[in-house]
Amino acid sequence: MSMLTPPGMGGKYRITGNRYPRMRRPRGRRRLAFAAMGAAVALGLVGWGTIQLIDVFSGGDDEKTVRAARGTADCKREPAKGQVKGQVKVPHKASKTLPKPADITVNVYNATPRTGLAKETADELKKRGFKIGKVGNAPSAYDKKVKAPGILLGAPAATNGPFDVLGTQLAGAETKNDARSGNDIDLIIGNGFKDLVKKKDAIKALTALAGPKPSSPAPTC
Repeated sequence: MSMLTPPGMGGKYRITGNRYPRMRRPRGRRRLAFAAMGAAVALGLVGWGTIQLIDVFSGGDDEKTVRAARGTADCKREPAKGQVKGQVKVPHKASKTLPKPADITVNVYNATPRTGLAKETADELKKRGFKIGKVGNAPSAYDKKVKAPGILLGAPAATNGPFDVLGTQLAGAETKNDARSGNDIDLIIGNGFKDLVKKKDAIKALTALAGPKPSSPAPTC
């Protein structure tokens, strides 16, 4: 036995020369580490599966799925007669019946200090097809008291149609009703008046007013 040999270590554990005993780790620790890792993976899989089951039974995306299916079904409908496949047909609302300018009698009154404005405006409206009634200065209730470009004054029945047609000729005009029973309309020119709407723009406004109006847009595929 050498002097470097610890007590109790004899035989093959005797230290002689440059040889030392090799200490190996116990195999039991490796097994514990692998077992812990496997348990963690298993718990993760169980948790993920639970979340998937909750999502399936809660039906969170069912509404979106139904909406998408409905949209697809609508897009797959056969086109109507006379409609090209793939073309969206937009329904239109029927337009209300509007009177023609020739059916509207306009009384033109000047409520401004400008001389001859009522006659000039009346002549232009006559060229555009309106019937002209009385022409002159505005009544005292309105004379030099109208700040707007003009006032359209007429019976309550004039609100639905005649006011709309005459309103295409004068931008920014106000509308009022009185107790008259006739079909004529008073155009009272105010201090804000500069000129009538240009004839071509007035024609476009009348065309748009008389044309059918589209309803809510149809879904596109």
